[in-house]
Amino acid sequence: MSYFNIDATPPNSFDAIVIGSGISGGWAAKELTGKGLKTLVLERGRDVQHVTDYPTTMKQPWEFEHRGQLTREVREANPIISKCYAFYEGTEQFFVKDAEHPYVQEKPFDWIRGYQVGGKSLMWARQTQRWSDFDFEGPARDGFAVDWPIRYADLAPWYSYVEKFAGISGNKDGLASLPDGEFLPPHEWNCVEKHFRQKIAGKYPDRHVIMGRAAHITQPKPIHLEQGRAQCQHRTICERGCPYGGYFSSNSSTLPWAMRTGKMTLRPHSVVHSIIYDEGKKRAVGVRVIDAQTRQMQEFYARIIFLNAAALNSNLILLNSTSNRFPNGLGNDSGVLGKYVAFHNYRAGVSAEFDGMLDSTTDGRRPNSPYIPRFRNLLKQETGFLRGYAAGFSAGRNSRADQSGLGADLKQNLLNPKLGGWYVGSHMMGETIPKETNYVALDSALKDPFGIPQLKIAIAYDDNDEKMVKDYQEQMSEMFTEAGFKNIRLRDDHRNPGLDIHEMGGVRMGRDPKTSMLNKWNQLHACKNVFVTDGACMTSTSTQNPSLTYMAMTARSVDYAEKAMKKGEV
Repeated sequence: MSYFNIDATPPNSFDAIVIGSGISGGWAAKELTGKGLKTLVLERGRDVQHVTDYPTTMKQPWEFEHRGQLTREVREANPIISKCYAFYEGTEQFFVKDAEHPYVQEKPFDWIRGYQVGGKSLMWARQTQRWSDFDFEGPARDGFAVDWPIRYADLAPWYSYVEKFAGISGNKDGLASLPDGEFLPPHEWNCVEKHFRQKIAGKYPDRHVIMGRAAHITQPKPIHLEQGRAQCQHRTICERGCPYGGYFSSNSSTLPWAMRTGKMTLRPHSVVHSIIYDEGKKRAVGVRVIDAQTRQMQEFYARIIFLNAAALNSNLILLNSTSNRFPNGLGNDSGVLGKYVAFHNYRAGVSAEFDGMLDSTTDGRRPNSPYIPRFRNLLKQETGFLRGYAAGFSAGRNSRADQSGLGADLKQNLLNPKLGGWYVGSHMMGETIPKETNYVALDSALKDPFGIPQLKIAIAYDDNDEKMVKDYQEQMSEMFTEAGFKNIRLRDDHRNPGLDIHEMGGVRMGRDPKTSMLNKWNQLHACKNVFVTDGACMTSTSTQNPSLTYMAMTARSVDYAEKAMKKGEV
């Protein structure tokens, strides 16, 4: 993959700069180059090329030195990242180790990061649900944040646009709370999941159990084949990188598509220090970059800048982009930069067993599972907490081998395991409320290895979250009981915020420049040629996985920015 665009004159000038190459940055690159703009994509980590740079994707368990497990040395050196479910011997190369980018925890926060071309799009969980007006209208209705400057109608055509390209599997369920999309065939249910769905539908007409919507190609369309992507093989080791391109990532999809235009320059090992603001021109004119290999500072220039460094790093970059005009961070006239950060609450779970349907089992693997959309406080305020939660659900059977006997008898026992009963499980994904007390800021003394101020993080749960956990466990236990599940067990692991990997906000959108950072086009109110379309832009979190919304917002914002450039408005 070439890193230098020989057509750019002078060499450090471009039409557009994209900071970050993850899910939203990849989409920004694809859309900008597709509109003919010479675009520089800056990535602080190393290059990762599709297929060739997935070193463990074809390895069998016995080919790993430690059979996929982390060593004690790795765990002790990385107490934060070792908590992540997707971090193991087969994926170590894609995660930021604890010592590589230190930060200050004013309150406990597990910051999970992926610094390489493609970012976390290589390791994400691939769940993709649209938002509805219940979500966009939530703050105005419930009074817990500023009003979103957009509604579902603004984003609906862009959801369709990105879904068709990315490849989203799902079923058209006809739910107002979770709009249908442009779906490939859904994944299959097993018999116990169908049983649960039927029982819940019979007892709770306002609660729905649907098949999850996921960024997996279950039936390739011509647009996917044109990208060089193939059908998902259901290997369920997605976080190692998929050589088939069966799930959506920047590496397999948007970045190669942008590269083929001849308009993209991809520059890895480029740690963004700050955005350059020209006080005479009253606009941002470029980006300061520290070369991660030489430690030399360089500057690159462009007419528009898309900031897509992932939520907290985008906050960090804006906070560090100071000038006489913006002493508290670029665009921060409102004083809300870094504040009102929120996340998803994954703390709680419920598990149980089912004695029925022992004549059936599952066959093969499935990279997805059923999903229960939010049903609390949807049409009216009915609980003692604001907003609500969605939930995952799945069922399966474990096999158990008899380890008794010796010699030939032992071999026969191990080769003929017996199926146990059915297990079922659920986890919550609760919406947390953006609060001024949940914030990030720059530490006044501590620096990272590149001399950039360390990010100081103060994010915590509150009483609303505690009430939501309790309600989720009560409601899910009741639903499990209705379905005939036994031995119901509740879990609250009290995990730190951050381990959800869904942090959002700090550069929120809004209608009023006095209380927000971005307008309805994801454009800084006070610096019109800078756009933020990653998780930092979110005004609230809803209960849906957010990545699809970042994709749609990015495509929409680029469309606006390019038209505004032609009019001379940015």
